[in-house]
Amino acid sequence: MRITVCELAHTEIESDGGWQALGARLETQAAEWLLLPEMLFSPWLAASRAVDPERWRDAVKRHDHWVSRLPELPVRVVIGSRPVIDRGCFFNEGFVWERASGYRGVHRKYYLPNEEGFWEARWYARGPGDFRVVDVEGVMVGFLICTELWFMNRARVYAGEGVHVIVCPRATGADSTAKWIAGGTAAAVVSGAFCVSSNFVGPNVAGIPFGGTGWAIEPEEGRLLGRTSKANPLVTLDIDPAWAEKAKHTYPRYVRD
Repeated sequence: MRITVCELAHTEIESDGGWQALGARLETQAAEWLLLPEMLFSPWLAASRAVDPERWRDAVKRHDHWVSRLPELPVRVVIGSRPVIDRGCFFNEGFVWERASGYRGVHRKYYLPNEEGFWEARWYARGPGDFRVVDVEGVMVGFLICTELWFMNRARVYAGEGVHVIVCPRATGADSTAKWIAGGTAAAVVSGAFCVSSNFVGPNVAGIPFGGTGWAIEPEEGRLLGRTSKANPLVTLDIDPAWAEKAKHTYPRYVRD
């Protein structure tokens, strides 16, 4: 399939004009799947140490609105993460939207940082830690939302479960781009799966310059297939699950625990 990774700010698409421009770029690139950054459709929630339930509810409403408009995009699949409130608890939920079947919440972020600008352990509850594999149009997909990428045991488990693609929606700073690409490379090599990521860009909130740089990394040698930039904020690449199947039987994936 053809998957698009991107670097976007919520301000770029929160108007009808911006949304239509996104759709036009996807159509030009003949995209079939789209990976969005982490919690794209609202200002970054965890920037402040003080938790504000009203901001949570506003972020949920914003995401409800834009998720309801995903059918307007010229793609079959959209993957991302969004805020949800479930029985009074706040979660960062990874989701898959498919044109054929609609929205599925499939993973809730488990590993949560807690530092200046990223007070996620204060703002969100931990998910159940299940990291289940999701079948999307016959492609086996695993989620590692942002910080979860650094827990490489998860990528190793995904290898044993036959995952073809690891998706990593991110909200990461401008000073750490090389580090995150290194993490994505390691996850691809460990899992024998493509690792694809999209990130926020620009000053989403005051004082936090997000770094952009979406990427796609191949499953065998960990080569970078493509990355986004300010000049090219959407990159679309062909992903062949058969390559990931083959990679599972080569070094170091075949080495038993």
